[in-house]
Amino acid sequence: MSDHGAQAERTGLAWRRTALAATACTLLLLHTAARQGWGTAVIPVVVAGVMVVVLVAIGSIRERALRGADTPKPLNPALAVTASALVVATAVALIAVR
Repeated sequence: MSDHGAQAERTGLAWRRTALAATACTLLLLHTAARQGWGTAVIPVVVAGVMVVVLVAIGSIRERALRGADTPKPLNPALAVTASALVVATAVALIAVR
């Protein structure tokens, strides 16, 4: 007998922790963009901000799915690809703007 509640809580905390770290990075990018006079330096900030929103949404969806009484379904591959693509897009935007 497994405890889905603990699994859901651990997963939810991991997604929140990841989103919090991404938020901190986004704020640092925002600070850098403000110091550079905005311009194209805003592009990584916008992409990173979207990434934070997506991470929070996916985390909420995943935690809700794990809290259900029945066996949870695996994470939708489209959500995983979206989160990964946004991480890569943020890195590319940051490198391109520098």
